[in-house]
Formats: sequence, C-alpha cells, structure tokens
Amino acid sequence: MSDLTPATPDFAEITRLIASARQRANLAVNTPLIELYGQVGAYPSGKIKAAEWGEGVVLSPAKVSPQVTQSHPGAASVFKDRYLAEFLDLPAAHLESDLQHGLLAQLKQFLLELGRDFCFIGSEYPLQVGKQDFALDLLFFHRGLNSLVAIELKTTRFSPEHLGQLNFYLEALDRDHKKPHENPAIGLLLCASKDDEVVEYALSRLSPALVAQYQTQLPDRKLLQAKLHEFYLANLGEEGVE
Repeated sequence: MSDLTPATPDFAEITRLIASARQRANLAVNTPLIELYGQVGAYPSGKIKAAEWGEGVVLSPAKVSPQVTQSHPGAASVFKDRYLAEFLDLPAAHLESDLQHGLLAQLKQFLLELGRDFCFIGSEYPLQVGKQDFALDLLFFHRGLNSLVAIELKTTRFSPEHLGQLNFYLEALDRDHKKPHENPAIGLLLCASKDDEVVEYALSRLSPALVAQYQTQLPDRKLLQAKLHEFYLANLGEEGVE
C-alpha cells in the first residue's frame, strides 16, 4: 500500500491533463459551430437592411405604376415591396386601428423601416372635399422625392377598390395641400397580403400609387438554429467520408 501512495498525486495530475485536453478538444470542435451561429445570426439582420431576406421579409422594390415612374423616376429605389413590422408584436388577428396606433407608438422604428429621407407629418390627416371630411391614415414627406407620401393601411388582402380611395386622397393632397415647388403626392397602400398579378393589373393604368405588404413576424429563430445545426453536422459527416 505504501508503494501506491506516492503515485496518487501523479494520477490526479494525469486526470487533470485528460480533462483539460477534452475541454480543448470540445472547444476546437464547437468553435466553428459557434462562429457559424454568429454569422447566421448576423445574416438575417444584414439581409433585412440590404433588402434581400427571404419570402418573409422580401424588401425588393415595390410595384410602381407608369404615372409614378414618370413623375418620380427615383421612386422604385425608395419604396419596398414588403415592410417588416415585427417590432409591433401584433397578434395574427388585429384591426387597422391596432396597426395604426402601433406604428405611431413605434414611430422611430417605423421611420427606420421606411428608409432615409422620410419625415412624419401626421396621422388621421384631415382632408376636406366639398362639405365632407376625410381622414388619411398616415402622411409623410420624402425629401429626396420632394413630395408628400400618403400611407393607407389595410389589414386584409389587397383589393383593387382600395386604390380608388387612395387616389382620391392623393388628388385632394395635390389640389389643396401640395406646395407649388413640390412634386405630386405619392400613395403607398400597406396591405396584410397581396397577389402580385392583381396588383400589376390594378396599377397598369395611370395611378400615382404603390402597393406593398407589411410583415409582422420573422421565421422562428430556434427552428432556424436547429436546421443550421443539422446542416452543419451533415457537412461534418460528408467531410469525414472524404
């Protein structure tokens, strides 16, 4: 027994070295995965800012009518096909008033989502035509386009008759509110969903309006991470076979 006693400290040291080696090995294996998660986590954010992220947040240029193209050549680069409103945390079923109040409460975030040069003017903006009073959901001004931008909100799928109301508001803005040095007003109809072919037909005639979709949620983050983990492990297996 006395012969074994001096070996005890050496055995403990060996155990410590093995544990340390295992820790370094695990770190070496996990580091690429951690880096991958970090890169993937930054990827959606970067793509959102660059207007390139998937079906849920496709921020490609909006459908622009011929009249808008003629009066505002740069409009296609200003407006998007879809706008992300995840910051509102709205339930799947919500009213137009919920959407409008949420955008006003998070106006800074909404302005960031709209893009540069948008200036907020007012909500429920009063328009009087004849002896009747009307209210425009949201009114902005775009410095680059030098024009008023009227935004109407619809929590339903786009329907062609929505453009009739918006075009009426734009006519009222141009006649009674536009400054002499400003370009004609532009309208943006934000809908919960839309059929691109229906939108194209509706905008084929002269209309100073655009149609876009707002998106309230991104793909589930945990599901995305799980799929990426599976993809990473599958690639590791293929590399091992090679």
